[in-house]
Amino acid sequence: MLREGIPIGKAFGIPLRLHYSWFIVFVLIVWSLTAGYFTVTYPHWSLTVAIVAGVVTSLLFFGSVLAHELMHSLVARAAGIPIHSINLFIFGGVSQMAEEPKQPQVELRMALAGPLASLALGGIFLAIWYFLADVPELIKAISFWLGWINILLAVFNLIPGFPLDGGRVLRSLIWWQNRDLRKATRIASNAGRGVGYLFILIGIAMIFLGAWINGLWLAFIGWFLENAAANSYRQLALQDILKGHKANELMTQDCPIVQPELTIQELVNEQILISGRRCFPVVQHNRVLGLITIHDIKAVPREQWATKTAGETMTPFAKLRSVSPDEDLVTVMRILTEQNINQIPVVKDGNVIGMIARDNLLSFISIRSELGD
Repeated sequence: MLREGIPIGKAFGIPLRLHYSWFIVFVLIVWSLTAGYFTVTYPHWSLTVAIVAGVVTSLLFFGSVLAHELMHSLVARAAGIPIHSINLFIFGGVSQMAEEPKQPQVELRMALAGPLASLALGGIFLAIWYFLADVPELIKAISFWLGWINILLAVFNLIPGFPLDGGRVLRSLIWWQNRDLRKATRIASNAGRGVGYLFILIGIAMIFLGAWINGLWLAFIGWFLENAAANSYRQLALQDILKGHKANELMTQDCPIVQPELTIQELVNEQILISGRRCFPVVQHNRVLGLITIHDIKAVPREQWATKTAGETMTPFAKLRSVSPDEDLVTVMRILTEQNINQIPVVKDGNVIGMIARDNLLSFISIRSELGD
């Protein structure tokens, strides 16, 4: 998941993360700049200078990508949309928004903010290269490459295929005209899939023509775009299915509670193997202490099951993600997906009154889809 990664700080209060795949593309860009662009364009440079230029340029490039995403996030936050984080990954960056825009005008402003930021950065770097004649050649070389790459980044993102910024512009304009978000998303997603397939075909052709590295990379980007576009539409369809439904409609209310002193072995033998349930509230004196799940139990060595208690193994209540009975199922699905958990407690007045399992939610979605609702 893109939410996973290494925290690297905050910008304007928004957490910043490096996804593990970022390191792959960082190394590839440094290698490409060092062994290709700088060495060929400036043959009089030493290898050390070329490597330094490659590293600095790559870091500034990802700083430019971060600025691009930051503009998306700041415009979204100004419209009242919470931003969980900005993640840099193998294909650039992504802003993790808590929700989608409610109005097409908001999405249009958000979509245009990133490319405009990239164009502005491209202009600044090219101005440094062109107007500042007295700066060292190293700085001019770095500025020239960053100027054009930021302009190309803006142009690429304005391709009218969802989920690229251009695809979001297309969706917002269609949405603005016909007031049908689902139809607008379907059209923009199909455009995105078309762009993805086109990139794949061009990439394959390049491979057969001998440019196999660039061709393979372009085909890989096309595959990513096609999948992202298809998933974006499926996600909106799921949200439509769940819209208007609350947690209390789906929660299981007969949650068997366990005492904190119960051993794991007793819990497995007396509850899990018999009932098939996967999680249990741990309660003492009518107060919920936490939740113990199969995931918690699997983390304990088997030889300790006879002595380790539920109270020692559980996830404390304060650390649990929970929802209220009136929480909409769209939010429940998002929490289960983002947190990568299989169940979530439904809490009212500090007490667990039910549980929602991922399996139950998926079954609900499947049945609603079959009924055509």
